[in-house]
Amino acid sequence: MKDLNTKERVTFLLAEQNTNMALRYADYGYILENGRIVMDGEAKSLRENEDVKEFYLGVGGADRKSFRDVKSYKRRKRWLA
Repeated sequence: MKDLNTKERVTFLLAEQNTNMALRYADYGYILENGRIVMDGEAKSLRENEDVKEFYLGVGGADRKSFRDVKSYKRRKRWLA
């Protein structure tokens, strides 16, 4: 897909649960939670975001919480602030 995107200038919409893999190849990404977009931006920016690292990439955070361990409204409030 990346080769087609680069050489043929074809755009793809990829729905993927493996956030790390998806952000590695994407130019732009959307983070959805319960069917709603809670964050979007350039893939590089999302990869470097501390919340995305902690909750979706399993990196960062002192106690390495799973996103399932934190109520979504707390994350959403923090992200949209």
